[in-house]
Amino acid sequence: MKNTQIAKITLALVLSLSFSGAAFAHSVEKEGYLIDTRGNVVKNNFKECWRTGYWTPAMAIAECDPDLVKKEPKAAAAPAAAAAAAAGPEKPAFDKITLQAETLFDFDKAVVRADGKQKLNDEVVGKMKQYPQVEVVLVTGHADRIGTEKYNQKLSERRAAAVKDYLVSQGIEAGRIETAAKGEAEPVVACSDVKGKESGKNKKLVECLQPNRRVMVEVKVQKPTQK
Repeated sequence: MKNTQIAKITLALVLSLSFSGAAFAHSVEKEGYLIDTRGNVVKNNFKECWRTGYWTPAMAIAECDPDLVKKEPKAAAAPAAAAAAAAGPEKPAFDKITLQAETLFDFDKAVVRADGKQKLNDEVVGKMKQYPQVEVVLVTGHADRIGTEKYNQKLSERRAAAVKDYLVSQGIEAGRIETAAKGEAEPVVACSDVKGKESGKNKKLVECLQPNRRVMVEVKVQKPTQK
């Protein structure tokens, strides 16, 4: 019986000390404010905390004066992450290839010529076989402004498709080739100073606009290098 009473008294003392310690901790934390017996800050009808006579801004707590509480500075970006962001995307296996239309096709045509096929073998087929990590290339056809906009769009589409068909015939998987057509929308030269009618019979204009008639081949999707 005596042992039971001693145990009860001991437990009561432990609980009392625990509550006292908690209350003391709250008091220290909120020492600049008036607190009740439960350790809560006393507030007026406007939900404003009552400050003590010795309150200073250094005693501010978030509950009462959030604007005065010193905010922790944001952590700086990790050096490794910053370096990775600066490095940017992985470099393509090969640079963008520009093929002049006159090299690939006859004027105003979309059938790849013999010397055009050789050019494609040297510039594109070889690279796609050399770099299997290149999963997709984009073949884009461009035309000059001679003719209607609609006609030039269709011509650039047919030329891009003709290049794709040839690459596939040389063993390149069709799924590795996408095509696009810009028509006359992205000229390289303007040739605004060339006089005469805008037609295929104006040899000076046809010659001046030659850079605009082209097919571009560039890496679109590439597997990352294994590390």
